[in-house]
Amino acid sequence: MKGKIMKGIAGFYYVYVEACGVYECKAKGVFRKDNQKPLVGDDVELEVLDEENKKGNIVRLLERRNSLIRPAVANVDQALVIFSVDNPKPNYMLLDRFLVTMEQAKVPVNICFNKKDLAGVQELDFLYSTYTRGGYHVVLCSAREEENMEEIRRLLLGKTTVVAGPSGVGKSSITNRMQSQVYMETGEISRKLGRGKHTTRHSQIIPVGENTYLVDTPGFSSLYLENMEKEELKQYFPEFGKYEGQCRFQGCVHIHEPDCAVKEALSQGEISALRYGDYVNLYEELKAKRRY
Repeated sequence: MKGKIMKGIAGFYYVYVEACGVYECKAKGVFRKDNQKPLVGDDVELEVLDEENKKGNIVRLLERRNSLIRPAVANVDQALVIFSVDNPKPNYMLLDRFLVTMEQAKVPVNICFNKKDLAGVQELDFLYSTYTRGGYHVVLCSAREEENMEEIRRLLLGKTTVVAGPSGVGKSSITNRMQSQVYMETGEISRKLGRGKHTTRHSQIIPVGENTYLVDTPGFSSLYLENMEKEELKQYFPEFGKYEGQCRFQGCVHIHEPDCAVKEALSQGEISALRYGDYVNLYEELKAKRRY
């Protein structure tokens, strides 16, 4: 029998099998021997030990399309990162760290700025233009006013989407708004997974429609770039891509070099000064880390 891991906690994995429900499973010792750790989002084969009480064992992990370290999930099609325009104000460096991490993992990102009812036109224009110029799809929404919820629903359709963002930005409110078309099994899943109404402490998958899953993740307040050389960083700022090869020096990192096409684009307002500033700070951080 095949299913998908919806949640893992204290050595138990809750595996959703379409049309059958959720099975509480343990992973066979073979995984530890092979140094494999099942992740939320993994497609697995399981053997049923007790059908009535929905107990089983995971016997095989099926091949992963991808996997992320933070949040620790597998087989995602895209990410939806949610920040609020106010209360709390967006932490741009934190957002850019997340975007770089997803670029490195080759996971497409949609950016949602929630609580748009708390901001003026100028502020919203700034957010929208900063990140659309970076090549990202940006949704300005208000979960409270139910504004642009339909656009988010369309983005999620038929995909497994990891939903991430800091605490307090309305992530849970938006996730709950997406569940008006849920499968009947979701009530049973909520009971079986012990899904709380508020704080998410562990990553978990919520089925919201046919082949449509949300991966709800704990809120994050910090994020560090790992397994990355400073010279790589420029690859993960999509807006730099079209200027590649136009700088005077091959291997230009777009910081101190003369005749740099990226710095020229910055001076012309084609590249966001905010994004470029975060790029320089992240480059210096990676450089310092390498030194130690």
